[in-house]
Amino acid sequence: MLNVTIDGIKLQVPEGTTILQAAESVGVEIPTLCYLKDLTPEASCRMCLVEIEGMPKLFTACSTPVAEGNVIFTKSEKVIAARRSVLDLILSTHNADCFSCAKNGECQLQNLCYEYGVEKTSFAGVKNNYPIDDSNEFFTYNPQQCILCQRCVQVCQNLHGEAVIGVVNRGFKARVSTPFQNLLKSSNCVSCGNCVSVCPVGALLPKSKERFRSFETKKVHTTCTYCGVGCQLDLIVKDDKVVGAQPLYGPANKGLMCVKGKFGYNFINHKDRLTKPLIRKDGELVEAEWSEAITYIADKIKAIKAESGPDALAGLSSARCSNEDNYVFQKMMRAAIGTNNVDHCARL
Repeated sequence: MLNVTIDGIKLQVPEGTTILQAAESVGVEIPTLCYLKDLTPEASCRMCLVEIEGMPKLFTACSTPVAEGNVIFTKSEKVIAARRSVLDLILSTHNADCFSCAKNGECQLQNLCYEYGVEKTSFAGVKNNYPIDDSNEFFTYNPQQCILCQRCVQVCQNLHGEAVIGVVNRGFKARVSTPFQNLLKSSNCVSCGNCVSVCPVGALLPKSKERFRSFETKKVHTTCTYCGVGCQLDLIVKDDKVVGAQPLYGPANKGLMCVKGKFGYNFINHKDRLTKPLIRKDGELVEAEWSEAITYIADKIKAIKAESGPDALAGLSSARCSNEDNYVFQKMMRAAIGTNNVDHCARL
């Protein structure tokens, strides 16, 4: 174990621990824009700069491992000045039209600029004017809002494994793009939306039918119902209506989602969605309570089994249930009813 001190707090950490990880372990917050858990640090945004006693330069906390005896300062005057300079440089190429941006209120760049008192750039000059890519059915990409943190590139290449986007050109002309700078709809993009989920600014935004600000919404922690993987997510809710979805770092999904979980939430609010069981009475389907529906099904199963035997019955399980639910269902069919006539919707 290595002995280090961070902002006056003495702690011990295993060898190989980064300064950022060590700080997080004792509740010391270091700002980041490019850092993503579980990935090799990019250290491209430079927001996590910290000072190490006795060292002439500053170090990026996300990529620098601690050493024995390090005395680290995360909020010294030198560090604060450097972070302000980083924000100043980022704003020099950023279209800071916060009022009209849908990310207003939850933009990490906006929050950091407010925290460090950076209202506008001191490097006013020519800005790139790349066209907005609106070709994807689920989200848009605005290069003028991009800060080249490369979170989207990291998650696409190294977590989701699609490698659809990367950084093209160099220097002032650098930008995130598909191969040959084609539109997203012409690429191999599967529209998972993970790039949208990790974007810290308004460069990647979902095509939502609802206009809302973050302060108008609440987040409801839930499990995605599209399959049995058990991905954890927050549903974004405004006025009791789901208007978005954001993946969480759950045991099954580790902060990732598929296109259905990220964008396929509109059925929740659909007027034709069934919210109660239906039982056919006198030729008409009428709403019933769950207790009545379950009793009706159980009575029917018992009657059919008594009249025609257990093999007259069959059960169809669902990929949208958990593995545990499916196991109990097949056990009920085999042990309680007495038939092997059980199948799964994924085999249809």
